[in-house]
Amino acid sequence: MTDSSVDWILHHYEESPYAEKIRLMFGHTGLAWCSVLSPPMPPRPNLDPLTGGYRRIPVVQRGADIFCDTALIALEIARVTDQAGLRPDAVAAERLDLVSRAQGDVFFSIITSEPPLKILGALLAKFGFRQTYRFFKDRSGMMKKATIQPPSGKRARAVVEGFFGELDGELAATPFLSGDQVGYADFAAIHPVKFKMDLMGGALPASLEHLHRWYNAMLLPGHGARTELPPDKAFEIAAAAEPRALPPSESHVQLHQQVRVGPDDYGQDPVLGELVAVTPERFILGRQTQAFNLLHVHFPRQGYALQPA
Repeated sequence: MTDSSVDWILHHYEESPYAEKIRLMFGHTGLAWCSVLSPPMPPRPNLDPLTGGYRRIPVVQRGADIFCDTALIALEIARVTDQAGLRPDAVAAERLDLVSRAQGDVFFSIITSEPPLKILGALLAKFGFRQTYRFFKDRSGMMKKATIQPPSGKRARAVVEGFFGELDGELAATPFLSGDQVGYADFAAIHPVKFKMDLMGGALPASLEHLHRWYNAMLLPGHGARTELPPDKAFEIAAAAEPRALPPSESHVQLHQQVRVGPDDYGQDPVLGELVAVTPERFILGRQTQAFNLLHVHFPRQGYALQPA
């Protein structure tokens, strides 16, 4: 294990399609990273003490700084690797709608487009009976409060098939959605496509040759240099570190006050902490803990709601 790999700790579970988005980003950028495996659903005793109860996966830890949401993790990877194309705000205007749909309606339609018994069988094969029951109970409870309401049945299948066809058309004249080099739009689009392949098996339609070529190119680098890390080691690293220096903050009525921050669409469980910085791209909460002293938990501003505690 090298110092550079410990610098990037990914808290995830293997079947997470959102985590796959970041694992592939590590592979394309060549960053070495450490893996801490978490349960597919809360509670997550190996992660909750670090985040303060944020329920989504994946999370990246760098010392005593905790980064939530794949969009913000991509910003961190782009900054360190000096690959600006990995930034979410680098997506070309003509790709913004595609990226939004890939991570919203299309992703959820992957699940709702399949017959429930087929989904159940796939989950039983991956998780077993007890974990599948807990998974269904957890996700159904989460989606009851969600603002996202995906289509189902034939409408959902039309969404997925239409998206795959659109991707194939867009890729007819360019190696990647981002141009000659892979970028954020590609990772946003690959994650629902690979999710369908991983969940239901099978193959992409043979007629979509450009999608096939792109899909293989996206998977080619794999996940890069991955090292397994015990959860207690990640805790030790957090306890021994101090958060990095804060960026200059905008003025905000809640600055240096106790606030709650959480997603505004689904998995909305908020995290409590002191609002220590606000930038155009993120909220940073300070969490004073007994086990780790001070932690800084980073959230993107887009898609997240901040409320007074």
